[in-house]
Amino acid sequence: MYREEIFTDRKLGTIRRLTPVRADGSDDPARAVVYGGQAQVMTPMGALPLSFDLDADNLEAAIAKFGAAAEEAVQQTMRELQEMRREQASSLVIPDSSGAGLAGPDLLGRGGRTRR
Repeated sequence: MYREEIFTDRKLGTIRRLTPVRADGSDDPARAVVYGGQAQVMTPMGALPLSFDLDADNLEAAIAKFGAAAEEAVQQTMRELQEMRREQASSLVIPDSSGAGLAGPDLLGRGGRTRR
């Protein structure tokens, strides 16, 4: 279990601090506190939420690392979107230019009649 705290500048994003706790709600010093960042990127389709880990031991370090980590999350998301576009484009089925698989006059003979 973790106790979650949210810190925000109300402009760029938020930092989540997850403090490990025991079942009775007391802090669990045997486990490390975890920091994470959250931000949004505006796209033509609307806001795209980003979540990323912050490798930090305290809130001050998490704040200092937020900008670089957010930028890396944006770059990674853009790479993933480009890869998804490539996969979609490569999965399109484009008919063979010879028309294979399509019944036409040449397959049935001239004008649809069989040749004799």
